[in-house]
Amino acid sequence: MNIITLSAADLSLAAILVIALGAVSLKLKLGQTRQLFVASLRCTVQLLLMGFILKLLFAAASPGAIIIMAFVMLLSAGQAVTSRMHRPLSGRWSYFFGVAAMFISSFTVTIFALFIIIDIKPWYTPQYAIPLLGMMLGNTMTGVALSMDTLTTSVFQNRNMIEGRLILGEKWREAVQDQIKGAIRTGLTPIINSMATTGLVSLPGMMTGQILAGSPPMIAVSYQILIMFLIAAGTGFGVIMAVHITARHLFDHRHRLRLDRLAGDNA
Repeated sequence: MNIITLSAADLSLAAILVIALGAVSLKLKLGQTRQLFVASLRCTVQLLLMGFILKLLFAAASPGAIIIMAFVMLLSAGQAVTSRMHRPLSGRWSYFFGVAAMFISSFTVTIFALFIIIDIKPWYTPQYAIPLLGMMLGNTMTGVALSMDTLTTSVFQNRNMIEGRLILGEKWREAVQDQIKGAIRTGLTPIINSMATTGLVSLPGMMTGQILAGSPPMIAVSYQILIMFLIAAGTGFGVIMAVHITARHLFDHRHRLRLDRLAGDNA
């Protein structure tokens, strides 16, 4: 099966739909027309840039280049986590904790998949390593951002209750256990919902891309099942890790709630 190449004119026709949506948004005074156009422009530029970089990586197939690219993706994901939080930790702690959680979870699961499950040789084959890590980081980033934001917001809103439990003699982990569980549930909800509806309601991008590229449907399905399981594991472990280290940071060694460790709250 020959892959149909899309021209700039073809993409322009698709862009007309976004422009039409922006016009409707402007007519309804939704206040999101600018954000829609900026997001569309950023999406286009970033994808074109990524295509150029991937072309170079595929040609070089160098482990050093793959590792550098992986860390650029990780650090960018960490910045996205911080920017999505309504009440981040003071300093750069939200960034550091988010990066640490995503690094340990996403990189571990990706390496496990490359070395053990797929057993691709060499392991740094860019056609496998970069897309797999990208999907892992993208989904883990969403879960980590949601869970950390939910935790910090919930702790601040329930600070009086938490401090009351501490006064009654509970340790920090006991006093904030409800907030921890709620944050983890929030972080896991997107991937659980995605797995529950994949195949019935939606066909994921990777599976669709493989089918459009000519892969047999069952091969595309098997890879998509693999990806969903890997994403679920990476997201879950990343969320649990991020929530616990963030919660621990909000208390000192004497089990006192430190609201001054939340950005903008020094009382």
